[in-house]
Amino acid sequence: MGSEFDVVVVGSGAAGMTAALCAAHQGLRTVVIEKGSEFGGSTARSGGGIWIPNNAVLRAAGVPDSPEQAATYLEHLAGDVPAELREAFLRTGPAMLEFVRAHTPLDFRWVRDYADYYPEAPGGLRQGRSVEPKPLRAAVLGAELANLIPPYVPTPANIVITQIDYRWLTLITRHPRGVLTAVRVFARKFLPGRRLSMGQALAAGLRAGLLRMNVPVRLNTPLTDLHFENGRVAGVISNDKVICAPNVVLAAGGFEHNERMRKEHQRAPISTEWTVGAKTNTGDAIEAGMRAGASTALLDDAWWGPSVPLPRGPFFLLAERSLPGCILVNGRGARFVNEAAPYIDVVNAMYEQNMPTWLIADQRYRDRYPFMGFPPRRPLPRRWQITRASSLEELGKETELPGLVDTVRRFNELAESGEDTDFRRGDSSYDRYYGDPTNRPNPCLAALVKPPFYAVRIVPGDLGTKGGLRTDARARVLRDDGSVIPGLYAAGNTSAPVMGRSYAGAGSTLGPAMTFGYLAGLDISGGTP
Repeated sequence: MGSEFDVVVVGSGAAGMTAALCAAHQGLRTVVIEKGSEFGGSTARSGGGIWIPNNAVLRAAGVPDSPEQAATYLEHLAGDVPAELREAFLRTGPAMLEFVRAHTPLDFRWVRDYADYYPEAPGGLRQGRSVEPKPLRAAVLGAELANLIPPYVPTPANIVITQIDYRWLTLITRHPRGVLTAVRVFARKFLPGRRLSMGQALAAGLRAGLLRMNVPVRLNTPLTDLHFENGRVAGVISNDKVICAPNVVLAAGGFEHNERMRKEHQRAPISTEWTVGAKTNTGDAIEAGMRAGASTALLDDAWWGPSVPLPRGPFFLLAERSLPGCILVNGRGARFVNEAAPYIDVVNAMYEQNMPTWLIADQRYRDRYPFMGFPPRRPLPRRWQITRASSLEELGKETELPGLVDTVRRFNELAESGEDTDFRRGDSSYDRYYGDPTNRPNPCLAALVKPPFYAVRIVPGDLGTKGGLRTDARARVLRDDGSVIPGLYAAGNTSAPVMGRSYAGAGSTLGPAMTFGYLAGLDISGGTP
């Protein structure tokens, strides 16, 4: 059977589109197939951050880094991941980013001072290694703009918010930069033409690059299975038809919306309703790879984050936990974690017999800071089912948290001293990034003293599942014995992560996803970075 294409890429997120872009620029006939009716996947719903050490954007910004320092950091965090995978990511990531800058309308900027998630660890950077897309004119997509999946948190028309803006908008009533940022964001509304930011910009820019190369993205084209001939991949089966190609790149995300797989591989409690990943991420590509004999790793893990279940979907808590005036408690009403810690660490602590989990805050916290997108002082919607009480005693009774009063009393003493000797909240420069610098002596600590008091139920949410098909340093899918399945590649959340069970910094999903997608394209074409 002849081949219509040289490469079929399954999935239209950052991993898949980067793989397709690379293959097409090497002269290969390439097609992207997408299960959904829109392109972009979880990438388009994300913050769009990319964690790539030693890239040119960081160097231009004067960020001090070195290959040795980055390697030390990644070995410290993900030492159980094969060294060749870590080395391939660190070696190729900067070249991948330059390739994307050269062949798409995208450009990037450093997310200033967004610390690595473990900046005090060996090789960590307090200044951070994350970059984000600069706002992008939506017109680069032309008619394809209508097919871009919407963002996770909708914003009013032509209101463009970047990651850098987000930090300061949380301090809109507390810091002069908050006010200036709000003015700058509002002023963008009057610029000619619509603009996209964060994950919307990243997905749109990659798709625009594919448009330039006449690479089709076929929507409503789900992967049913892989097609093999003579012992090697020869294409994919979709809509009862075979799309023939000697090379297939699986980049269709994880299985966060597959209840059966989540219950089979992950800890309870777990729910497909607590993830912010794209609805189309149901593990189709992972299971197709498994049927073909692929080995898997880390299927029990995810890119965890404490989240609030809401009627319209979960809200992933980020800055809210670091800002002073709130705590997290377990079902006994006791603190159990540094609330400002990296989000995967908070959820892992939740799973250590600390559920149900509650966020507790006072009215001063609500007077000072936005909460889940609602401005300070604005009443929270009743449909959110947030418990509110005029005293901590009453709140403890209504939520059945017997130790709450004593816990808050202890925390208030620590907050007044400025040092959290129980859980070290505010010690790390990562903690302080989303803190309030006007709150002294510790930007992450303030006593809970002003009624009414609030209790918000927290669940173990995620950005997507983390485990998947095992690959080598060229993104080739492996069997259990370490041999390669000829013609089959994987990247992004369809593959087991180079980060292992950790999370190096903002963009540790997208940075490796794009890099291994790029490596797949290079290996198929015989190119070099």
